[in-house]
Amino acid sequence: MAFWKVENMRKKLIYLVEDDKHIQELIKYNLEANGFEVKIFDSSEAFQQKAWKIPPALFLLDIMLPGMDGLDLCKLIKREAALKKVPLIMLTAKSEEFDKVLGLELGADDYITKPFGVRELIARVKAALRRYDDASEEGTEVLKAGKLTLDLERRELYKDGSLIELTFKEFELLKLLLINKGKVLSREMLLERIWGFDYVGETRTVDVHIRYLRQKIEDNDSSPVYIETVRGIGYRISDKEDR
Repeated sequence: MAFWKVENMRKKLIYLVEDDKHIQELIKYNLEANGFEVKIFDSSEAFQQKAWKIPPALFLLDIMLPGMDGLDLCKLIKREAALKKVPLIMLTAKSEEFDKVLGLELGADDYITKPFGVRELIARVKAALRRYDDASEEGTEVLKAGKLTLDLERRELYKDGSLIELTFKEFELLKLLLINKGKVLSREMLLERIWGFDYVGETRTVDVHIRYLRQKIEDNDSSPVYIETVRGIGYRISDKEDR
């Protein structure tokens, strides 16, 4: 099996929930060759007995699993306070947009469609962990827009003092838009900055996350006042404060 090795990487624990033995071996071999520690689970049930006790650095979940499927497992993970901030990547043999959108809606940070290349897998994992590490090192800065307050240190969003739960990607999107308040950010730029340069995907991914973010922060997501769409280009948060 081919792999590309990264030297001196600090080992991070990855939980892989996958029932296909060949894919298990492929992923485990290449991730470990790149300095990661990998724990394999054949089913959601076996996974739950371990994950709740020792949270990993990242989850890799197959959608098609015996018993509880990967989508339901993703939903369960994101309900747990100790686990919901851990990056999560879905593995799926399906290419239909519905499955991808549903996974993102449930809180997944990324998805990889089978069959996938080893380089793509490693790049996605590294990008997800890098974004999480960068977010963890943020200072105490607070970003504001109208009734919204984004606390970068606590990674929490408040609207009128009420806490709003965000997925990892939703938080990163809103943060980037707030940092660049008043500027139009293209879909391509958002895709590269939030999902990573090596991400192989479509700008539709950005639109999906923006839609669900609007549903959480707007009074009326069909007539948004915070995240504005600039037709044919991308999105921005207005620098006007009269909301």
